[in-house]
Amino acid sequence: MRLTVLSVAYPLAPIGPDAVGGAEQVLTRLDAAMLRAGHRSIVVACAGSVTAGTLVATPARCEALHEAVRAQAQQQHRLVIARALERWPIDLVHMHGIDFYTYLPPPGVPVLVTLHLPPTWYPAEIFHLQRPQTFLHCVSAAQRRACPPGAALLPDIENGVPVAACPPQPHKRHFALMLGRICPEKGFHMALNAAARAGMPALLAGKVFRYAAHEQYFQHEIVPRLDGLRRFIGPISGVRKQRLLARARCLLVPSLVPETSSLVAMEALACGTPVIAFPAGALPDIVEHGKTGFLVHDVEEMAEAMAAVESLDPALCHATAQRRFALDAMLERYFGVYKRLVAGGDHCMARSTE
Repeated sequence: MRLTVLSVAYPLAPIGPDAVGGAEQVLTRLDAAMLRAGHRSIVVACAGSVTAGTLVATPARCEALHEAVRAQAQQQHRLVIARALERWPIDLVHMHGIDFYTYLPPPGVPVLVTLHLPPTWYPAEIFHLQRPQTFLHCVSAAQRRACPPGAALLPDIENGVPVAACPPQPHKRHFALMLGRICPEKGFHMALNAAARAGMPALLAGKVFRYAAHEQYFQHEIVPRLDGLRRFIGPISGVRKQRLLARARCLLVPSLVPETSSLVAMEALACGTPVIAFPAGALPDIVEHGKTGFLVHDVEEMAEAMAAVESLDPALCHATAQRRFALDAMLERYFGVYKRLVAGGDHCMARSTE
């Protein structure tokens, strides 16, 4: 069965190999895999995105990101989705944005929604949508447990990473790495404090999006903590990202919100690099305490774990990632759901909620 899938990204974040957010990375990998498998992939995303399939671009937003800008971007998404449905014989729409409900297409084609973020970040109404053939799923058991009671959800599809592309580095260097979107909920200021307390050099890599809260956090909480040993290096991707992940002594994940997953933690383990994380959301399901990393509760414990991380085996980290977080397994599950929903979505949903 050759499918035509319309994937819809969050309107304000570009997708592609250099994408920062987890949702954007998952969409990018699905888009490429669709073509490899002989399907047609059409992607609605903002200008500046890089896709393997057909990109239907909406305008990029360079100004500060506030409510009026979001509303304009959502309106553009609604128009472009409608045009795509008129132009191509779409079998399925796959939506990834936190605001998907604002540009949900009219009844007709089946819609799959991947909930990439904590359930409390979405309006409660999304768990009881009236649109027929609209299906939601989580990316982890921890995320599903946080959903409202009685929410109709398809089985979870856990994220995966290209483990084979991340060979472990046998000789680690003496620095800790932090990687992700630079915003208050990621807690990178606490990781910088821990690195200073442990006396370990640290690199912070990531992008500061043009939200006022993000820019203020960077200026007030990150910049004052930078020095000769703790440095901010901006966004990284591709070979440079893999090289740093493989060479780092450890990855620090000081998230202050319940993470639904953590692609960067999975990628670090794939590179043979232990992860030191706060036990937020799904992170205790990813990091095996004392084996592939440490779960800690504050800055002091994080600093202590950084001193103890050399006791962990990089080969075990890599082997664990191969066994648990393989990208091919994620892609296979998505393709299976695509085919079942196109063949008869109502029956698929009924079975998932029994």
